[in-house]
Amino acid sequence: MAKDRSNANDFTGPLRRLLISILILCLLGTFLLWRIDSPRVERFRAQVTDTFVPNLTWAMAPVTGTVNLFQDFQSYQRLAQQNRELRSELRRMQAWKEAALQLEQENARLLDLNNVRLDPRLTYITGVVLADSGSPFRQSVLINVGSRDGLVDGWATMDGIGLVGRISGVGDKTARVILLTDASSRIPAIIQPSGQRVIISGDNSAAPFIDFLEDSDLVKPGHRVISSGDGGVFPAGLLIGQVAADPTGKLRVIMAADYQRLEFLRVLRHHGKTTVSDNARIIGPQLPVAEATQ
Repeated sequence: MAKDRSNANDFTGPLRRLLISILILCLLGTFLLWRIDSPRVERFRAQVTDTFVPNLTWAMAPVTGTVNLFQDFQSYQRLAQQNRELRSELRRMQAWKEAALQLEQENARLLDLNNVRLDPRLTYITGVVLADSGSPFRQSVLINVGSRDGLVDGWATMDGIGLVGRISGVGDKTARVILLTDASSRIPAIIQPSGQRVIISGDNSAAPFIDFLEDSDLVKPGHRVISSGDGGVFPAGLLIGQVAADPTGKLRVIMAADYQRLEFLRVLRHHGKTTVSDNARIIGPQLPVAEATQ
């Protein structure tokens, strides 16, 4: 019995090494075959793939099912997390809704006590933003309303929260809106609660700077900036943004409007005292009548 066992071990040892060597050679040959860059080899690989891969679908079914189950579990976890976030946001929105209703009722009572009547001419029309300038040197957008809708140069535009810009160029079906961040934009404004009258000047950056400020000690970051209505072009009381200080200490305005997602703009029909016309004309010195007629 011992002799037979030793003979069996002597026989199976070389056979095992031979099989392992053959397997290694097959794997090495397969690797080299798959690495050779030749049209004939490529056709051979395609034939092998077409022959064996469809027949291995049954073998891949458990793996595919396991992967799908794992992905479904991850999707369920994401849905549960989003559900918790939405519930939390809904609770916050309900609190804001209650505060808004209380403010609306209080505002209605104050308007009734003070016998305030809002200007009935201050209506609006909403337009869709078609395109922007796409240039760092020109801050403007194009909207799909124009002269056929009654638009006039100089009218203010808002995104529903804050002031965005003014109409500058009206076509039949479209109009150009110069944003407050444009270098050519100058808007008279008031800083609350100090009552300082300033000019909001655009410089092609996301935060226009505050110009012609008389007393900077009365202005702090976080103060509200609204339009003053000076000049008769813009209506007064439109929210522009909040005061902020840049790293150099210069006061700027963080815009209330979301300039990154301008999809709809509200154009205010403000028939003020001043009408903006001939935007592109350069203002020069007044010539004498005799020279002007020559």
